[in-house]
Amino acid sequence: MPQLLAILTFYRPFIIWSFLVNITLVIFNPYILLAIITKLFLIGLIWFISKETTTEQKLIFCNNLGVSNFKLFFTLFSVDIIITVTFIILIKEFI
Repeated sequence: MPQLLAILTFYRPFIIWSFLVNITLVIFNPYILLAIITKLFLIGLIWFISKETTTEQKLIFCNNLGVSNFKLFFTLFSVDIIITVTFIILIKEFI
């Protein structure tokens, strides 16, 4: 449970940006495969930014709780994909 809380704490600043990307994807091209590819690219970008800036301290915090970088970003990607696919399906259903 502490590992999951550490992962969600790391993800908290990116939730708003993820939601804005979801809205943009739905407006311009509401296809699930394109959304998954976009989110994969964004997770890679977040990993790169976190390694190059001061957010590396948060990575050290997660590592101290036993969360590897791969586990952290894979869980972030999985949670983000679940939210994105659910959002796209709901929007497609009502539009």
